[in-house]
Amino acid sequence: MSADGAVLVLNSGSSSLKYQLLHPDSGDKIAVGMVDQIGSVGASAEHQQAGRTWRHVGDLPDHHAALTQALAFFTDAGTHLADSDMLAVGHRTVHGGQSFSAPTLVDDTVIGEIDRLASLAPLHNPVNLMGIRAMRELLPDVPAVCVFDTAFFHDLPARAATYAIDRSVAATHHIRRYGFHGTSHEYVSGAAADFLGVSTGQINQIVLHLGNGASASAIRGGRPVDTTMGLTPLEGLVMGTRSGDIDPAIVMYLRRVSGMDIDDIDRMLNSASGLKGLCGENDFRAITDLVEAGDPDARLAYDVYIHRLRRYLGAYLIELGRVDAIVFTAGVGENAAAVRRDALADLQRFGIVLDDERNTTRIPGARRISSDDSEVSVLVVPTNEELAIARQAAALVRAG
Repeated sequence: MSADGAVLVLNSGSSSLKYQLLHPDSGDKIAVGMVDQIGSVGASAEHQQAGRTWRHVGDLPDHHAALTQALAFFTDAGTHLADSDMLAVGHRTVHGGQSFSAPTLVDDTVIGEIDRLASLAPLHNPVNLMGIRAMRELLPDVPAVCVFDTAFFHDLPARAATYAIDRSVAATHHIRRYGFHGTSHEYVSGAAADFLGVSTGQINQIVLHLGNGASASAIRGGRPVDTTMGLTPLEGLVMGTRSGDIDPAIVMYLRRVSGMDIDDIDRMLNSASGLKGLCGENDFRAITDLVEAGDPDARLAYDVYIHRLRRYLGAYLIELGRVDAIVFTAGVGENAAAVRRDALADLQRFGIVLDDERNTTRIPGARRISSDDSEVSVLVVPTNEELAIARQAAALVRAG
């Protein structure tokens, strides 16, 4: 399959790089790849294309080296990206702050602004920039487009975006609710509307993106009116390793009594909290096995997870007033039938009735798991952030 007219989508992590080459219109994938443990002795890379797999194990000291290896895989597979008529390289970029509300062509000014915003996303924006800079060097003639996780939530109503802190401090330091996973929420809400045979403007939805990172959104007529993540991706639901909502005084209290400095507390809340902090596991499959085996810590972790999820479901039911669809997506949302069952238990008076057989039957693609007499449609819709990024990048380049 030719790379002409395709988009290469990159997702750069601190020590990893995921990529897909796909055609934005059809969604057909040409190639999928992953580079892991960048910068370590045990770095490895895997590339799948045309039914074959290529692997590399060895020194990959930085993202430039990782992307060089990825391009070599393409060449080995007979696809020379530098000589193809690719539409764009689409970069998943986590934090756009108040500066970016739409896909944006990359230039030096954009790179400088993403760098400036790194203080809002120190774990994400700097490594996103590594991939952006490296790919600009390796494929300088291909338009580079940043698609921001925060963009979908850029125009949240002020009542939802504003924190009740000193307004001058908030203005000076750009403190507001930004929201994350926006590419997924936008894609899934559109796919849910398509499944129901209506436009997004006609329905109200609650979208639950439940993966290792987790977020919920309330979407009225195609536009988000609230979301659980805030200034950073730490706020909101209980996640794999993130705490979600806590009393902010916990940070000050720990600083005073525990000997932990602010960086220690930051690491704990982001990397050693959530499900992992409660029971030692953040893989939901392992947690499910532990719950079934009677492990009390896993049981508590699961119960806390469901409790927080139901709290936001209730809030968004009231915020929207009329809810036409509740949509589950991402790894846990798509695969954990028990989570869907327990999150929606005893909500019949709100017009939400799950069908047990539909909920536990796995079929590919979007599907309805509510009963025929449920006033609210409950759906499982697989997310596809790579395709969403590819389509947004292609649309921008074609319009320019």
